[in-house]
Amino acid sequence: MNLVNIFITALLTENVVLTKFLGICPFIGTSKSRKSAISMGLSVMLVVTLSSIITYFLYHYLLVPTNTEYLKTVLFVLVIASFVQLLEILLKRYFKSIHKMLGIYLPLITTNCAVLGIVLLNITNDFSFIEMLVYSVSSSLGFTFVIYLFSSMREKIENSDVPAPFRGYPIALITAAIMALLFSRYV
Repeated sequence: MNLVNIFITALLTENVVLTKFLGICPFIGTSKSRKSAISMGLSVMLVVTLSSIITYFLYHYLLVPTNTEYLKTVLFVLVIASFVQLLEILLKRYFKSIHKMLGIYLPLITTNCAVLGIVLLNITNDFSFIEMLVYSVSSSLGFTFVIYLFSSMREKIENSDVPAPFRGYPIALITAAIMALLFSRYV
């Protein structure tokens, strides 16, 4: 698989949120404003990319040689949790407004299945180091793109006349479903 194909596929046609339905909680929770969506997207991108690099080397140079591949999920979660903790400390110290805006969703990056899913898909797809980097960056960029696009729609919908039963999360979920259809390669 060439790098451009990996990039475009991970970014659009196999977007982790809209086609694999990973990371729905932060997708819905932090998409009420564009600023919080971008902040969450960039945070996820940083955690995914750094975690993917570390887990790639741990998997190929520790787990495979010792025949302990079955430990990958536990080890990967520990790596991801470590990066999220580091990110939270840095944001709390240097970017207080972003830390406050992301609130509870920042520590939840640790349990964000999009992050773990991307890291595990790097191994499952048997990517080389460069392919893994391209996939990690493009998948997390796809997450950021979709959450930003969704937040723009939600801001517009907030100022629209929506029937009472559909206000809030119902119209947000309907909008997300339509986006998933638009990004699907099977439509």
